Amino acid sequence: MKFLKLIPFLLIFFGNFTYKNLVHAEIKNAKEYKVLSKDSKKLSISNVDYFIKQGDEYTQIGDFDKAKSSYLDARKLAKQLASFYSDLNTSFKGIDARIPNEMQMKGKETLQILAESNERLASIYIKTEEPEVAVPLLVETIRIMSPNSPEGKKAYERLIQLGFVETKYKG
Repeated sequence: MKFLKLIPFLLIFFGNFTYKNLVHAEIKNAKEYKVLSKDSKKLSISNVDYFIKQGDEYTQIGDFDKAKSSYLDARKLAKQLASFYSDLNTSFKGIDARIPNEMQMKGKETLQILAESNERLASIYIKTEEPEVAVPLLVETIRIMSPNSPEGKKAYERLIQLGFVETKYKG
């Protein structure tokens, strides 16, 4: 019984104990710490690249459903990133020229990897005998990369192979 009377005193004593020095984790330079840095696996171009590589691995072993899912994740994230970079680009135009330049560069890189994910996803749809789903992906690749880019030319060639278009592009 006397032990039970000691419990409130122990709680008061330990309850007033400060927790300031109990955590010893620190960041070397807090100003340089970036949550969404290039090594992050959340909202970054490297994560889109990771999804594409994962899809490639599934494709090599013949698991087209998982590959399709991985390429769709890559495509979704790339589209989000491209939209964010575009919004930031337009928001800062005329205010600070450095920011639109950076956003334009990152946007181009994102569109490049989006075209890559579209191409691989279209290949999966063609392999699984769903060419009608591949056509919009190929057209989108031409739209975002231009018909003169290597990706655009390759996408147009695929459209010819599928029979969606017939005229050869000589550009």
